[in-house]
Amino acid sequence: MKKLMAAVLTATVATGLLAGCSTGNGGNGEKGSEAAGKQEVTMWGSMSGDAVEYINQMTENYNNSQEKYHVTYAVQDSMEEKLVTAIAGGDVPDIVMWDRFTTATYAAKGAFMPLDDYIAGDKVDMDQFYQPTVEEMKGNDGKQYGIPLTVDTRILFYNKDLLKEAGVNPEEISTWDALKTAAAALTKRDAGGKLEQSGFSLSDPGLFNNWILQAGGKMVDDTVTPPVTAFNSDAGLAVLNYWDELLNQEKVYDLGFEDGFGGNGFKAGKVAICFNGPWALKSLDESGISYGVLEQPEGPGGVRSAIMGGFGLVIPSKAKNADAAWDFIKWWTTQPENGVEFAKLSANLPANKNAAADDYFMNDEILSVFSKTMLYATTRMPVPGYSDVEGLALRPQLDLFVGGTLSAEEALATAQKQGDKILAEAASK
Repeated sequence: MKKLMAAVLTATVATGLLAGCSTGNGGNGEKGSEAAGKQEVTMWGSMSGDAVEYINQMTENYNNSQEKYHVTYAVQDSMEEKLVTAIAGGDVPDIVMWDRFTTATYAAKGAFMPLDDYIAGDKVDMDQFYQPTVEEMKGNDGKQYGIPLTVDTRILFYNKDLLKEAGVNPEEISTWDALKTAAAALTKRDAGGKLEQSGFSLSDPGLFNNWILQAGGKMVDDTVTPPVTAFNSDAGLAVLNYWDELLNQEKVYDLGFEDGFGGNGFKAGKVAICFNGPWALKSLDESGISYGVLEQPEGPGGVRSAIMGGFGLVIPSKAKNADAAWDFIKWWTTQPENGVEFAKLSANLPANKNAAADDYFMNDEILSVFSKTMLYATTRMPVPGYSDVEGLALRPQLDLFVGGTLSAEEALATAQKQGDKILAEAASK
């Protein structure tokens, strides 16, 4: 990833110079002569830290590309709550960088403006985007409320030095069974049984939603009304039984093992294989660790899958400068070179398939694997109440399972009962 880091470092210096006039709210804030005569357009987003510089670079690129509009970015904590409050008060931003996952929920609350007329008027081809991201930004009424901007997913990261030392060939880690075998070979414990090196990190039970797809199952059955949970199934049991083999039979991981390494045993060189996403690339490159990546492993039925996340751009209802907002959204999302540029700056992968096919990604040994994974990745199901099923019903039971408090059957049955209640209540609203 030397190429990626060189691009990031170069861009950081450049954007640091451009951001010299930044306002305190994280925007690029250039209100002087450069913006004179232009219509002011405000964009909100939750991306902060270094990401502000990268977004400012993109808004400056846009501002310098035309003479009508001037976009300024402002960081917002508690984005959803602030947007709803702003809409109620009538003082809203013109654009929001939005987590696609919650689009349908907030569209139903009247938070966003449908973009179908803009799309039709400018003949925007929505097939240029990964289709799951397009569907994720639709409302329950079938209207398009946003345009996909970025995508992300998790793939397998491995420590090249640790695998070489153990004689493990990373190219053979293509199935659950192969992953288990490699993880066992890469695990080290002292004479007293204390874990010194983990073969595979199982620190995040929240990735169950990805594992169950590989097992041939799904989280929710939306073919019935109201929808019901579908994870208490043979596929769900297959996932938890596999985790049990890793934790309690092969003993490749101990809960809490990574706490002593700032929560990141892989970066510390104490975890040989883990799931991670593109957001980790900069930090890993800076650490100097020698790492490689692999696509998702195939489940017991030969299924390879991944969960796709990421952001899109929306126009809030009551936005005062909707036409200007659309011009900026169209510029950033439909011109592949802009998706490539943002990726070079921030390592955020483009939702535009034409951008993702650029040589910058396909000729890079790391980024090309992410691009391949996106071809079979899918989004979470756009079902009302889904996020609470994961966060409030399933996750607590999975934590109890991996902690040894509940059996697999008990955990899934309890989560099913709670999850079905959440889905029924959400459907009735």
